[in-house]
Amino acid sequence: MMIFDEINKKIATGKKQIALLIDPDKFSSGQLEAVHRHEKHIDLILVGGSFTFKHIGDVIARIKEKVSIPVILFPGDVTQLSANADALLMLSLISGRNPEYLIGNHVLAAPRIMEYGLEPIPTGYIVLNGGKKTAVSYISNTNPVPSEQHDIIVATALAGKYLGLKMIYLETGSGATHPASPELVRKVKSTVHLPLIVGGGIKTAEQLKSLFNAGADIAVIGTLFENNPEVLQDIIEGIH
Repeated sequence: MMIFDEINKKIATGKKQIALLIDPDKFSSGQLEAVHRHEKHIDLILVGGSFTFKHIGDVIARIKEKVSIPVILFPGDVTQLSANADALLMLSLISGRNPEYLIGNHVLAAPRIMEYGLEPIPTGYIVLNGGKKTAVSYISNTNPVPSEQHDIIVATALAGKYLGLKMIYLETGSGATHPASPELVRKVKSTVHLPLIVGGGIKTAEQLKSLFNAGADIAVIGTLFENNPEVLQDIIEGIH
């Protein structure tokens, strides 16, 4: 079964999904061991970042040697492609106005995606102001949408749906001081009715539960897991 079909199958049954975001440059054996211990509670692993020095394919190979969780590329640019992955979030940065992140990089990546046989999942990527300037805003040369501008954010997500994108990703950025608000998540989900990913600034099981209750289908844990892999057990126990 294709990865996107698996995601939708879980959504149809009401299953909320946890994805771990792994930065190749900060990947550690401690992270890998924590994922292995809690494999049955982790639905997806995203690998990538705004900028990286390490070869992403090597990191993915190490992950797949240890666990059977689907690994999806979360690429910051065209250098972060690998045939070792199971799928690719084909990100369109629809909150920005930089054409390189709307179509330019996609054109460059398309031949490699086809060559590697990767499953592309067209995803509308909306970067929100999470309380601090993040690497994604700097690297992409785009401004995040003010988090309180709900109408703009909802309209942006809706435009992504009308363009044919299959998922929406609300992102406050790595190391954000706070995640997207449950109110915003509820408005986007109730208007767009697409699989909804929420990431950035999630620090507690309570925040995670509130985002799930508001309509998030997939929650991404990144910096928290990166700084302390053992926190994964507390998060999982808190939401189960």
